[in-house]
Amino acid sequence: MDIKKIDNIFNAQRTYFDNGNTKSYDFRIKQLKKLKSVIKKNENEILEALHLDMHKPKFESFISEIGIIYEEISFVINNLYDWMQPKSVSTPIALQVSSSKIYTEPLGVVLIIGPWNYPFQLLIAPLIGAIAAGNCSILKPSDNTKHTALITEKIVKETFEENYIAVIQGAGSLVGPLLIEKYRFDHIFFTGSAGVGKQIMRMASEHLSPVTLELGGKSPAIVDKNVNISVAAKRLVWGKFFNAGQTCVCPDYLLIHESVKNEFVAKMIHYIKEFYGDNPLNSNDYTHIVNEKRFNVLISYLKDTTIIHGGKHSIESLCIEPTLVENVSFDHPMMKEEIFGPILPIITFKNIEEIIPIIRKNRYPLACYIFTKNKKSEEFVLQNIEFGGGCVNNTLAHLANPELPFGGVGFSGIGNYHGKNSYDVFSHQKSMLNTYTFIDPSLRYPPYKSSKDKLARMVFK
Repeated sequence: MDIKKIDNIFNAQRTYFDNGNTKSYDFRIKQLKKLKSVIKKNENEILEALHLDMHKPKFESFISEIGIIYEEISFVINNLYDWMQPKSVSTPIALQVSSSKIYTEPLGVVLIIGPWNYPFQLLIAPLIGAIAAGNCSILKPSDNTKHTALITEKIVKETFEENYIAVIQGAGSLVGPLLIEKYRFDHIFFTGSAGVGKQIMRMASEHLSPVTLELGGKSPAIVDKNVNISVAAKRLVWGKFFNAGQTCVCPDYLLIHESVKNEFVAKMIHYIKEFYGDNPLNSNDYTHIVNEKRFNVLISYLKDTTIIHGGKHSIESLCIEPTLVENVSFDHPMMKEEIFGPILPIITFKNIEEIIPIIRKNRYPLACYIFTKNKKSEEFVLQNIEFGGGCVNNTLAHLANPELPFGGVGFSGIGNYHGKNSYDVFSHQKSMLNTYTFIDPSLRYPPYKSSKDKLARMVFK
């Protein structure tokens, strides 16, 4: 870690931004197109890096790490001109004769810290917003996925000058604090655990650097008694075991009506075998665990539970079978911490009202999924559970719509992004009131006569 080099990069980016180089529409569009082009050029290398880091299947890697980025860039390119236009808003009668407008402008030099679970997509997606909004950016990829970090650095270096966008490598526990404590960033965008998010926020407060924290939480999947069992089981198995459960919006535990539990579990087992075969440890369509430390934590979760299906594991390949468990106490570590792996605890209920105190034991999940044919059950969940976002009769898919803001609430995060929201999070809204001079009412000026008091009360009703 070369401190002098980091100093030079930060200062060069500050100068480059202050000189106005990043602000024009043409410049921003050009950079977005260059980014998309270089990703296409290096697509196979990105996919290979993801496979080396986590044994990610090519299809999963493409749709979740690359395809979603193509969609995001295209959406931003198609809408950026409109987003950049000043917005006229109404002006109250007390401020006449005036007009009011809102201008969006870039923040400056921003820091984006990416996680290991989707190491390419979750670093590049916020970068798209930073570019669109006209900022300079420093990227810090996860050191847990070294191959992906290296190809990301290669892509950035061959596409952008360091005085505009740069990648800084190194251990997150060392590089993160150095960057945040030493430099005053105009925005810090972090994706990761709640524990690290608290540290980021604490360090950023010393410089009053604003933060966006994309964290996690124990996201429930709720299966009502009135449900298409086959479709719900298929979609839940896909969402839970996609990326081996290492997804921030992964269904963390299953709350299921007792009347459909046995049939539903049987269908889940059916689809686990259909998706990954009789020996998922050898499946080419199944992601492995990121490192031995996470592997050991996940294996420890299997203690004091009843394994319904799965449970086999290999420390050599860092792979754990899709696993269904029951009889899990609410005091069990698995029910207090985000699992972030291919283990699904199953809890039954008799009445849907029973789910509220269970979910509130780990309040403010990042996502919530409700499977039901009953509109009342759907509305009950929407009205009574606080969560970042989610789906009805689906899992994970809400992330793929750039029209929908993505982010947490409470313990699961601060702020949101995707599409227009990515542009907004890296922009400042500058308010301007333009008052004309052909008339200058004397109401606001002293002396304040009683007649003015009456007029003021008429204006400010």
